[in-house]
Amino acid sequence: MAHNFMSILTGSFAYPAAENPTVAVMEAAYRHHNLNARYLNCEVTPQQLGDAVHGAVAMGWAGFNCSIPNKVEVIGYLDELAESAKLIGAVNCVINRDGYLIGENTDGKGFVESLRTVADPTGKNFAILGAGGAARAIAVESALAGAASITIVNRDLGRGQAVVDIISENTNSTATFIPWVGDVRIPKSTDIIVNATSIGLFPDVDARVPIDVDSLHAGQVVADVIHNPPITHLLTDAAARGCITLDGRGMLVNQARVNMNLWTGVDADGSVMRAVLDDLFGA
Repeated sequence: MAHNFMSILTGSFAYPAAENPTVAVMEAAYRHHNLNARYLNCEVTPQQLGDAVHGAVAMGWAGFNCSIPNKVEVIGYLDELAESAKLIGAVNCVINRDGYLIGENTDGKGFVESLRTVADPTGKNFAILGAGGAARAIAVESALAGAASITIVNRDLGRGQAVVDIISENTNSTATFIPWVGDVRIPKSTDIIVNATSIGLFPDVDARVPIDVDSLHAGQVVADVIHNPPITHLLTDAAARGCITLDGRGMLVNQARVNMNLWTGVDADGSVMRAVLDDLFGA
């Protein structure tokens, strides 16, 4: 009987890398689906990124994730960008097709999949807090998924306006900018509010997202991208106002599911991934 000792190789290139839980989620899913596949968490600086990418190709990796600070830097080493990655201007997932490298961005896709568990994005009015990488990805994917309007709330006008311009010029959604001064009031017509900043992320768990919680009302969806801790102050405050809340674990799980499908063709069981996160960070 012939044995095959070759593993499908995948992984992540980030700096720092030690706190990223994706490896635990991916390896659990590979085991569950009986795939001879590995996910390697690698600490790679932007200066080392070219060597890492060439090494992954030389070793026949199926693909890899890029996280901070390599999401923009990696574009210079790729052959093609998928539509949303092009609009977002950042790549967090690379697929290797026999040495031809395709850049995808699964951040926003993971968010939209998670959102669909509580609300359909089509025709909805979004308010997105922040204008960094996560905010850009969520804004672009929500617009491509049929959002009616997207309001970007950010302190820095230039960065906020840049996201508005991407949405206005490339999608059917209307986009506006609100400067973030003091506790921002969320416009009454907003259906879905997303905290796409890192405010409240471990270890800074007591930090509060500066919004006027009295401007929230029952029936609105309030989502947080933060997965540790899963229940942030924002979500607690929103739940008290009768909002539907969505924590950041669903986004992380769905992002991992999209990654796995792009690399292996397997449609992963998200509940296995979710259970790992609940174990790691407390349900």
